[in-house]
Amino acid sequence: MNPAAYPSLGGKKVLITGGATGIGAALVEGFARQGSQVVFLDIDETAGRELAARTDGTTFLACDLRDTSALAAAAKSAETTLGGVDILLNNAASDDRHELDEISPAYWDERIATNLRHLFFAAQAVVPAMRAAGGGAIVNFGSISWHLGLPDLVVYQTAKAGIEGLTRSLARELGRDNIRVTTIVPGNVQTPRQAKWYTPEGEKEIVSAQCLDGRIQPADVAALALFLASDDARMCTGHEYFVDAGWR
Repeated sequence: MNPAAYPSLGGKKVLITGGATGIGAALVEGFARQGSQVVFLDIDETAGRELAARTDGTTFLACDLRDTSALAAAAKSAETTLGGVDILLNNAASDDRHELDEISPAYWDERIATNLRHLFFAAQAVVPAMRAAGGGAIVNFGSISWHLGLPDLVVYQTAKAGIEGLTRSLARELGRDNIRVTTIVPGNVQTPRQAKWYTPEGEKEIVSAQCLDGRIQPADVAALALFLASDDARMCTGHEYFVDAGWR
């Protein structure tokens, strides 16, 4: 595959959450290849430092996004490092499985903090810089899971459904500031983390339910993110865009 080049992304100041591994790492590498300046946040310090060391034009900041004070501080540090923020990619999430009768109020709150709350507060933190720059792009990351109603993911799917509502609300709130807000809805992406949940037989079942053969790769998701963040998508906002190989 010969990836597209987006001249409008050259020199853009990009903040990515959950950037150390999986889809997040593909985002970091993809924007770096476009000549963007990238700061990425992650709780995995080892993987984050390793990725930054091998990817030019990137800076890693360790951050537990469940801590809103730490998130605000990291966003401010990123803005200082970059000299502003033009693009925010709200990628961080955790799809740990959970049984219905084992969900406590504390677990519910922690999972919502992990998968939904930080997206709003990251956006809130960078909006002033985007307004000052005359606009920007926020790309949130949802999930195919709640569209399919998959088992053992009640709280995760609730949070991911909320992201699409958050996207539409923020798009309306920020549109007159020339700030676009979209959601990417990945299907089942082949990452080391997903390998924890699916046997080879399970992966074959996923492919058989897709319209297209093959497994979705992190780079496939990053390719859509690059487009949505670029000026080529200047009239795209308030909606979700699927990369799921037609999984039904």
